Parts: sequence; structure tokens; C-alpha cells
Amino acid sequence: MKVEELFEGVDYQIISGDPETEISGVQYDSRKVTPAALFVCVTGLINDGHLFASEAVSNGAAAILAEKEIDVPSGILLIRTSNTRKALACLARNYYGKPDCRLKVIGVTGTNGKTTTTHLIKAILDEAGKKTAILGTLYAKIGDLETDMGRTTPEAVEIQEFMSLCCREKAEYLVMEVSSHALDLHRVDGIRFAAAIFTNLTQDHLDYHLDMENYLQSKLKLFKMLDGKQSFSIINADDLYTESFLAAAGGKFSLTYGMEGSARVQASDLAFNLKGSSFKALYGEQVLPIKMQLIGSFSVYNALAAIAFGWAEGIESETIKKAIEGVQGISGRFQQVPSERDFTVVVDYAHTPDGLENILQTSRQIVENRLITVFGCGGDRDRSKRPLMGEIAAKYSDFSIVTSDNPRGEEPEAIIADIVPGLDRVENSRYAIIIDRREAIRHAINFGKKGDLIVIAGKGHETYQLVKDQVLDFDDRKVAAEFLKG
Repeated sequence: MKVEELFEGVDYQIISGDPETEISGVQYDSRKVTPAALFVCVTGLINDGHLFASEAVSNGAAAILAEKEIDVPSGILLIRTSNTRKALACLARNYYGKPDCRLKVIGVTGTNGKTTTTHLIKAILDEAGKKTAILGTLYAKIGDLETDMGRTTPEAVEIQEFMSLCCREKAEYLVMEVSSHALDLHRVDGIRFAAAIFTNLTQDHLDYHLDMENYLQSKLKLFKMLDGKQSFSIINADDLYTESFLAAAGGKFSLTYGMEGSARVQASDLAFNLKGSSFKALYGEQVLPIKMQLIGSFSVYNALAAIAFGWAEGIESETIKKAIEGVQGISGRFQQVPSERDFTVVVDYAHTPDGLENILQTSRQIVENRLITVFGCGGDRDRSKRPLMGEIAAKYSDFSIVTSDNPRGEEPEAIIADIVPGLDRVENSRYAIIIDRREAIRHAINFGKKGDLIVIAGKGHETYQLVKDQVLDFDDRKVAAEFLKG
């Protein structure tokens, strides 16, 4: 691809080298550079890509894009821009032929519920006969092709490459989770979203965003990107920040959902048990009875978001109903561990105060005997949520076990010391501290009695534990299953 074609829409200046240089790829990781590629020097949170320009050249890069002054060998095309992150998104989109123009891209954002909502939307579209891809926390998947991108929303190059694959595989829709980091770091810049869905906004990622206002503003970017002629938004009417999202939405219309009076798509007659949830979805004169296998009011919210999307997209109610009721569960989301025991063990990804409160509120409603919670907090992340999560666990649980989650660079003991004051705020709080997560799960299961519900929170679908610079094999579901059999 010629430089002029590749850099369409990018502000740039050629500093040295041949502007007619042919470019055979776009890359921001010097280790992945292929011959004749353009290497984009991105300033990251930890590493600065400008320091790896020489390595990129050694690996065959024909051109370097930088926002700082750097030296490159003679014969290498050096290009300057004001913001390499913004440029990367545009370059990747151009290089892969603007694949979003050949797809209907549905973006789902919010603190909690993104993964479940995207899967429910995909189920509806699949049931309607639309070939649909999905991109998010669990995987990037189109048909039988599946890969782990490593992030909820990967970098722009990976997103555009996957969308290009979706087009080759004749997909009509891509449903993707859109994280606040991705929006703030320009990973999804330029994508034409056909619809944007907002689930909720509660405290998370403040180690990065610093405060809730910055967090909110990053989420709003998705809705400001909507094309007023062709796109629409689906917005949770029961959230504290609803009005901000309605004001920001640039689509041709917004459809709200919720369980309170202002929502246009509402749920009534809710009922829960350990086998699932039932409710009626109401929209104008339409009444759609749903009996699904997902559990809890938070799952009803996710289902309402998907149902509202289906109705906005013009999909038949019976198709929507069949799809929602057919979803058996989402990996690591209130997922029951199979067992012959007379108590139940559930694994969930809840790692925020709101997420933990949602699953424990639901658990409190359906538990027959005691509610036992195993949880911790991740290291090198927002410390302020730790005592909040401790207080929530103590408020709803008959017994809590505080343990290690993904401590990363912190000492597990220090993280737990931040959690304990929250536990102690609740009168008659009963808890144990067992730092080793495997031992904590074993203790909870050995402690289980008939009718108990044991919730193992924090890691959900994850199959690893991050300790210092190590990635250790660890799957809550497998560990629990082992002790349930033992």
C-alpha cells in the first residue's frame, strides 16, 4: 500500500526517506514487525515504542511513524504525527480496507454485564439467521474460528484485522465489548457503530481514570461516535448516569430499558431460583414472557438490553424469546460447578463493588441455608474499592473467606489488609483470612452444608493467577470441582 493511501485521514509529515515506499503491514509491537511494515511508535502506560524503533528496523520495518524526535538508519522512511495512538487506529482501518463499512458493528459498554449482553445479542442475531461474530473478554470468534485477544477490547490493529476476517467469512454483524480503556486510548476510533448499548456505570478502573467523571467521559465517547442517519442506542434507564448517555447519544434514536417507570422496555413479574429467572418484557403493547436459564436481576437487565436491541433492529418477538431462553449460561458468570453434593457452588467474575453486590443480592434471594463467599481484590488496581467489597461481602454473607485474587506486583497480605476494615464495619461479621486461594476454596467446600450456596467471586472464566511477574495456572471452576469430588 502506498503511503498516501495508508495515511488517508492522518495528519503527518515526512521527515526523511522515500515517500513512495511500499508498506506491507502496520504494527506497534517491534517483535511482530514483518519485512516492509510500518512500525508505529506508541507511548504506552509502561513502555515507550520510540525506544524500540531500532529493533523494528532490524526486524525489517521499512517505515517508522513517531511523535517524538528519533534517529533512523539511512533508507528508512521516517514520518512524524502529533498523536501516534490516534494515527494507529486510522492506519489500521485503512490498511484492512475499512471493514466496518461492510459489517454492522454493535458496541456494548458499561462496568458490568458487557460479556453476557454481547452473548445474548449474538444469540438473537444467530436465531434470526444472521451470521454474527463476537469480540470481547472471553474470545474473538467467528463461526468455528476462535482466538484469545488478551484484552476485553484489543488494540486497533487486532480489531481491524479481526473485522477483516469477519468480512472474509461473510459475517453480517460483529458484536463487541468496548472498554473504557479502549475508548480513552483511541483503539476504536473511526469505527462506524450501527448501535451502542450501555449497561451500567459503577466504580472501577479508578487506578487509570482517577475519578468517576473521567471514567464517565471515556464511556460517553462511544455514543458520541454514532451516526445520526443509521445508528441507534440502547440505554439503561435505571442507572445514575442515564441522562448523560441520552444526551451524548448521536444516533437516530435511543431506546431505554429497565425495571422502573421511565424505561420504554421494562421487566415485570420477576422470579428467581437456582435453575434460572422468569419475567415479562414489556414494550408498548407487546408483552414477551421469558423463562431463561440465567440467574438474578442483573441477568434480567442484561437480557432486557439484548431484547431492546432485538426490537430496535426489527427482529420478531418469538425469535428473541427463543434465543434468550436457549442460552444455557456464560463462562464464569454465575456459573454452577457440577456436583452431587447437597449444596451449590457458583463461580462468578464479579470484581467490582457493584458486581459483587449484584451476585450476592441474588444469592441471598435464592439460598436455602447459608451464603458463603470467597473473594479477594486484584493488585495494582484501584485500592479504594477494597474496603467497599469487604463491607458488601459481610453485609450479605453468613460467612466470608478473604483470599488472594490476582495480586500482581503487590503482596496479598497488603491487599487483604485494605479489605478487612470493610468487613469489620458490619456488625456480627464472620470471616476467615486464607491467603492461598486454592486452600480458601477447599475450606469453603469442606465447610458447606445442605442448602448452602458458596460463591467464589473475582476470577470467573480466568484460567490463571497473576503473581509478581508470573502467570500461574489457576481455574476456580476446576479447583472447586476437584474438591467437590474429593
